[in-house]
Amino acid sequence: MYSDDKNGADLGTLVGRDPIGVAATTDVDAILALDADCVLYTPRTARVDDVCALLAAGKNVATTAFMFHPQRMRAADRDRVLAACEAGASSVHGSGINPGNLSGVLPLALSGMSRTIDKITLQERADWSAYESTGITFDNMAFGQPVEAISPTATEFLAFNSSIFEEQVWFIGDSLGADLDSVTATVEAVAAQQDHQIFDHLLEAGATAGQRWNWTGLRDGQPLVEIETLWTVGGEYPDQWPKPRHGWTLTIEGDPSMQAHFFSLASFTRAAGMEEHVRSANVATAMQVLNAVPAVCEAPPGFATTASLPLIRSRTGFRAGSRHQP
Repeated sequence: MYSDDKNGADLGTLVGRDPIGVAATTDVDAILALDADCVLYTPRTARVDDVCALLAAGKNVATTAFMFHPQRMRAADRDRVLAACEAGASSVHGSGINPGNLSGVLPLALSGMSRTIDKITLQERADWSAYESTGITFDNMAFGQPVEAISPTATEFLAFNSSIFEEQVWFIGDSLGADLDSVTATVEAVAAQQDHQIFDHLLEAGATAGQRWNWTGLRDGQPLVEIETLWTVGGEYPDQWPKPRHGWTLTIEGDPSMQAHFFSLASFTRAAGMEEHVRSANVATAMQVLNAVPAVCEAPPGFATTASLPLIRSRTGFRAGSRHQP
């Protein structure tokens, strides 16, 4: 929707498949005029105005971009969204992987086996070298920039990205009675020790090749909820950083203490290329909100969160490969 060269192109062609007879458009008014039960809203840069327009037009919205925990949104934005939901009798749901399922649904699900909880930590470790969306890696996340240029408020995108993780820390704390006083955001940027060619970008030695972000929920100065992301480009991993396995590791310290690790690939049994493996996490992110569409449409007007919706499961399940389609 947001690239002029996509205007009028067949959606099948855009994703490398045969044409399906549905054309992309950059005309927002044309989209608003369509009859749709639900719109999947997944832009690189999210806009409250867009979502409000969709909701007021009577379209439910499922998004991977924001609105994960409305209780901690800016009050003015939250009020605008609620007014649009009331006007259109519609609901909005934010989810994905992280923020989303792994930092929202999974902690709540595992907490059902807890007597008491002392601390919840989610660590994400990933090297972005094989991620082909270099616009996000270099333009948005500012890899390749000077290390002193990286901070939670350095750019509009970094500030926005940080805010949604802060929301997710609040979400866990609010959902599990942590009574957090505050949520802090910090980032440590480290420089590349040598040049790295990342698709069409040259990441030069001395420029940012690693970012360690920490969003920490505190009560009386003690960390109770933490999301930590350990992101690198070029494969240089600092010795001083924690070394969880690649993917996502959720740890609950308490009675009892427990740990779960999540890692996605295109397949664990068939041969697949690196490009397909890398995209598997994107598929998981998209399917989390796509599978939620029926529940979002059935939800009452307003915010439908990962805590308020029923458990989201695959809508096709094994039927995708069944010889007896219903």
